[in-house]
Amino acid sequence: MELYLQFGYGMMGLSRDLFDEWGGGTAILSPRDLNPKQLVQISRELQDRNGRILIDPQFYLPRADHHRLISHAYWPKDYDTQGFSDNNKEIMMSSLIETNNKCGAAYLIIPGERAENVDDIWIESQNSLRLAAKNLTDMPAIITICLSSNVVKSNEQISKIIEMAELNPVYGYYLVLEHPNYNYLVDDPQWLANSLDLVIGLRKLGSHVIVGYSNQQQLIMACAGATAIASGNWMNVRSFFPEKFRSQYEDEVKRRTTWYYCPQVFSEYTLAFLDIGSRLGVGDKLRAIPSSRFSDVVFSAPQPSASGWADAESFRHYLYHLEIQAKELAGSSFRSTLNIYNKMLSEAELILNELHEKGVKGQTRDFLSSVDATRAALIFLDSIHGPVLERRWGELISNQ
Repeated sequence: MELYLQFGYGMMGLSRDLFDEWGGGTAILSPRDLNPKQLVQISRELQDRNGRILIDPQFYLPRADHHRLISHAYWPKDYDTQGFSDNNKEIMMSSLIETNNKCGAAYLIIPGERAENVDDIWIESQNSLRLAAKNLTDMPAIITICLSSNVVKSNEQISKIIEMAELNPVYGYYLVLEHPNYNYLVDDPQWLANSLDLVIGLRKLGSHVIVGYSNQQQLIMACAGATAIASGNWMNVRSFFPEKFRSQYEDEVKRRTTWYYCPQVFSEYTLAFLDIGSRLGVGDKLRAIPSSRFSDVVFSAPQPSASGWADAESFRHYLYHLEIQAKELAGSSFRSTLNIYNKMLSEAELILNELHEKGVKGQTRDFLSSVDATRAALIFLDSIHGPVLERRWGELISNQ
């Protein structure tokens, strides 16, 4: 499984640095955070670094009013309570295709509205946008499937989506899955199990599956054969928050807190909690493995909060280690991938319990409260899909 960069506010320099570090990569660009000139500029700069570009149309809320997003030429000006006509959908798609061509995008991400219900109206909207794109371009199509948390938790509605995909096969799917109660880390086993179910159902059709707006918890998607997860700097590109596409939303950058990601426990900590951990003798448990130039300074200082470590280094550190973990989960078989993740999960739980005993906690970004739900989802995955995945794993992975 690969890690793609999910663009958010302030990602241009970060993406250049990481592509230089990695020798390439894939970035999903955000029209909400980049104006038309910047879209083309960063596309060329990343392609010069052996990068691939995708553009997320971000049509999740057709009545979104964020000024940068709706300033792009493809954004429809005539959407009303009845939606908008097939002709106007073709006009929107034509403009979006032109934007993709200017940026040299590898594939076309077809817009998709957020589904509060998988009903006939939503299915028709999805199909009409797919057909509009098909009539206008031969670019490989990746369809956006954006789902409310209630839809993700519904077995029946997940089945409807897979049935829809069976009738209209495409190159790939871009999944944008809203977390229950907008929590950063999910502790609902049903939500996790159904998200895995959806990925597997689409992958078995031969389609690529990108899970957007991801954080460290979505590393579990490797066990379902996902092509990639996409993540970025701020919390609002690591979990889907639809309100960020409205004008009244205030960017996280205005409420900043610097977080440190400890990959071996899938958790993040403020520097104040790192100080406590260092004083109580568990600093070594918090040091990232493997060490990297992005974070070595944190524990070489007399105390982490005095290290001068700031947001830019925090983001590079997080994404650097998430990319390593995504690669680590590229098992040669379903069973080996599952075993790798289960081992990582068990080791994380042991260390987290020790850290909690010392009072070192990651607050809303602490993975311990999600361990049980994650393990339950893995058991579901193995019980329901294990035999098929074991048999077809080579086929799925070769189609990454």
